[in-house]
Amino acid sequence: MRGKVSVHGRGAETNPPNRFEPFRYERDDETLPDDEAPSPRTEFLIDSSRSVISYNDSPDVGFSAGVNPYRGCEHGCAYCYARPYHEYLGFSAGLDFETKILLKLDAPELLRKELLSPKWQPQVIGMSGVTDCYQPIERRLQLTRRCLGVLAEFRNPVAIVTKNRLVTRDTDLLAQLAGDQAAAVFISLTTLDEELRRVLEPRTSSVQARLEAIRTLREVKIPVGVMIAPVIPALNDHEIPKLLEAAVAAGAQFCGWTMLRLPYGVGDLFSAWLERHFPERKDKVLSRIREIRGGRLNDSRFGSRMRGQGVIAETIRRMFQLHRDRLGLPSGMPNLSTAAFRRPLPTQQMLFPLA
Repeated sequence: MRGKVSVHGRGAETNPPNRFEPFRYERDDETLPDDEAPSPRTEFLIDSSRSVISYNDSPDVGFSAGVNPYRGCEHGCAYCYARPYHEYLGFSAGLDFETKILLKLDAPELLRKELLSPKWQPQVIGMSGVTDCYQPIERRLQLTRRCLGVLAEFRNPVAIVTKNRLVTRDTDLLAQLAGDQAAAVFISLTTLDEELRRVLEPRTSSVQARLEAIRTLREVKIPVGVMIAPVIPALNDHEIPKLLEAAVAAGAQFCGWTMLRLPYGVGDLFSAWLERHFPERKDKVLSRIREIRGGRLNDSRFGSRMRGQGVIAETIRRMFQLHRDRLGLPSGMPNLSTAAFRRPLPTQQMLFPLA
């Protein structure tokens, strides 16, 4: 039996202690009944980082360079593996992660500067590698759109993963890049159950809106696929066949999937979420997660963190492969090319409109 959302529109319900901080501030109203506690407002803070391209050496990720215009994510997905990153900023992985959003307002300018540098080796840039680059505030600030304008100017390839149909706003820039084999988009699907989506991923686009985004991108010849993520044993794993079928019907050209992972405090947050919304399934879900994670809720080792290990993980992998092959859907995104990359003259101005 599903419970009600205690903090309206939020995936987390509390602010657990930051593992790096010795003190914790607690509001008096945190002890109020659900219907009396105020819903926290989103705060937007300035991120003054002097670079915007980050790098990783993980063999589990399909790119080594990434751009994230935002830190924290208002989408508020209950399971988000990126929540612990907020603790490095002095915040909580709970409500702080989805209500205190840091903005890299000069991200497009920093990106242009870094691509102009002779140190930059043309390569695929991933967007939404940590937090979704199309979260709600993007509609107003257009930081992602402006970064895409820079990438189109340089013809540098980009791969995007998002749960928001707002990506279809930028089909003009993505189509330019796609013309040089330099763009690919994954639309992330977790469930076809809109009620589950609402409590699991509260501020993301609806299921139908995401399927429509796949359809729109395909119609304008932008390579688009589906990412079934995360697969949660005993909660949504049974939906894999139907998710792939729906994505193919909408026009998806390739696919991928990842298993749920719960680093650091996300395990406790997700456990509390299960207790709130699916108390009858909580023990089964957590037990199966531990089975695929060597007795723990998380396994950070390269090679296993995205897929898990053991009988249950192998069963899920085979089910995905079976239905992927049945539908003729290749795994992974198409190869992107850096052949068209160019560095414009430093004085050349961007020609792409913001709206």
